[in-house]
Amino acid sequence: MDCGEMFTGLVECTGTVVALEERGNQARLRIRTPFAGEVASGDSVAVNGCCLTRADGETGEELAFDLLMQTLEVTSLGGLRAGSLVNLERAMRAGDRFGGHFVLGHVDGTGEITRLERLGQDHRVDVRMPVELLPLCIDKGSLAVDGISLTIAELDGDVATFWITPHTWEHTNLRAARKGMKVNLEADMLAKHVARLMDARLAAMPTPSTDA
Repeated sequence: MDCGEMFTGLVECTGTVVALEERGNQARLRIRTPFAGEVASGDSVAVNGCCLTRADGETGEELAFDLLMQTLEVTSLGGLRAGSLVNLERAMRAGDRFGGHFVLGHVDGTGEITRLERLGQDHRVDVRMPVELLPLCIDKGSLAVDGISLTIAELDGDVATFWITPHTWEHTNLRAARKGMKVNLEADMLAKHVARLMDARLAAMPTPSTDA
């Protein structure tokens, strides 16, 4: 996750994992995707919300990415298998329309799907989040889930509820989701900046005197 690009959280398409091969202290992820021919070596692609750089070595309809073992450990990518469905989004270009929210492709933590239910045309998806992300999330705020820009419909303790429209369901990896599945989470960039500024301000405040 060494990219410096920006994404919107609007998934372009899904890809299918061909293989995840260990190579010493690294691994190579190979993905079949319709836009492989439009991605040059060194270009950035968000794979399930994790910003990766295309490596040399694959042609045709496949993309290859070299991953550090740390990336596999701190994201959901380590659980990928041949046939897994992944969300793909190429980095924004200058002048592109902006329709989602600011997404950097830097995963803040992983969550777990605790509920998956179809209700009418829509689907309800509940995700249990790590406690360190809770201060950065609000009702009706944005959260990237496996690279998908979603709106939090409700917060109940450490569980966020999302309502998924038919379009999002059909055009992302959510259509292959299952209860207990691990997902990558990235909090809103503006929320993280505000939290950092507030922490710095509180740290700079003088300690109240305890003298009588």
